Amino acid sequence: MSSAFDYFVVFAEMRTGSNFLEASLNAFDDLTCYGEAYNPHFVGHHNKSELFGVDLAQRELSPLTLIERMKENTDGLPGFRFFNDHDPRVMAHVLADPKCAKIVLTRNPLESYVSLKIAALTGQWKLSDMKQRREAKATFEKDEFISHLEAKQDFQLDILKALQISGQTAFYVAYEDLGNVDVINGMARFIGSSHQIDATPKSVKKQNPSELEDKVTNYNEMVQALSSIDHFALARTPNFEPRRGAGVPGFYLAATSPLLFIPVAAAPKASVLKWMAALDGVTPEALQTKLSQKQLRQWKKQKPGHRSFTVLRHPLARAHDTFCRHVVPKRDDKFSDPRRVMRNKYGVGVPGNGDLDGYTKLDHRAAFAAFLTFLKGNLAGQTSIRIDAVWATQSALLEGASSVVLPDLVVREDDIQEELATLAANLYLAEVDIEPEDEPGPFSLAEIYDEELEKLCQQTYRRDYINFGFASWSGT
Repeated sequence: MSSAFDYFVVFAEMRTGSNFLEASLNAFDDLTCYGEAYNPHFVGHHNKSELFGVDLAQRELSPLTLIERMKENTDGLPGFRFFNDHDPRVMAHVLADPKCAKIVLTRNPLESYVSLKIAALTGQWKLSDMKQRREAKATFEKDEFISHLEAKQDFQLDILKALQISGQTAFYVAYEDLGNVDVINGMARFIGSSHQIDATPKSVKKQNPSELEDKVTNYNEMVQALSSIDHFALARTPNFEPRRGAGVPGFYLAATSPLLFIPVAAAPKASVLKWMAALDGVTPEALQTKLSQKQLRQWKKQKPGHRSFTVLRHPLARAHDTFCRHVVPKRDDKFSDPRRVMRNKYGVGVPGNGDLDGYTKLDHRAAFAAFLTFLKGNLAGQTSIRIDAVWATQSALLEGASSVVLPDLVVREDDIQEELATLAANLYLAEVDIEPEDEPGPFSLAEIYDEELEKLCQQTYRRDYINFGFASWSGT
């Protein structure tokens, strides 16, 4: 038999028909499925404690040894079933291995949830003949189902993302297709089998073939509860921003105090650095920055009880600050090309020559509105201009930083004096007043603010409004 694969894995869940699928695969002379080889409680099948000489203890110490033993001792291609609570080390390995054929078995999560509940009630997890069938009705519990649903969705998303990143594909099969012999034969060909079968096995039977209404005690309550679940993720905020690095060189350490400041681009910084320096009686230049990750780790080890914090700015105030610092003035810097494109292509009407004579408040308001419109498209990946850190969402910037360090404290600019005073007091440091940040620009935000600008900003920075609970700027 010639195959592109050395072995296969069936990604499935309890009550999705994986027993039936295993029986179908084992009907092929050159395929052998060894059950749940990485079940936490047994090896392969219920009450089995070892497979090919690998027991539970050996599997824990060296999980991949079992796969190698399968390949060495199987005529044809070996495989196994893998559920979301099995060894994550094995999942990472097989997903990255192009020599492993991936089969993804799915089932309506409500059906699998009800089936799981019935199996738990009856103690019957596999049926070979209807004479042995035990009957029971499940009781639907909304919170329990949501947890069940989220676990299944997360598992499927992890598989999908890993396949996308590695450039691989999988054979997807639905529970309803397991009885279709043509589909099963197609699956076998995908794995690399040179055989076909004429019919699916009769050794495993569907346990609960009746309608959901007949299997659930509180069916009407279940229907009502399901109506409140957002099946199509209507409330999800689409995110097309690229992942950002942690930005550790931009972090700041206090001179002697156990404080780490994680700045967010275009949010308060200069005033915070002065405050940090004053705590230790030094100048801002004495604060340590341009760190490597190794230096940051060493500092954290040397400063037990250290605290880290960041300061956020209202999205509208932050966008206006960025607009006034980097778009309105004409400079020969990294924003010169984006500025020209914004003017020529996206209608951001700032003076081309940088001369602000005759640039009125109405001009400024109109140009800023166009800038917000541009940002909405830019953050959605619809422009040719890079998503710069000074206008990226604060959510994305903090997500990047979180890969190295999570801030203990997230401060909103409007609460900065009170929040930083509390932080200093918790570290038994002297109270130091913090100076307000200077607002750049030919006109202040207050001079041009209106509800239309607020609405544009909410559409542009929806993630930040939702994630950090920002209200309208007029109420800040």
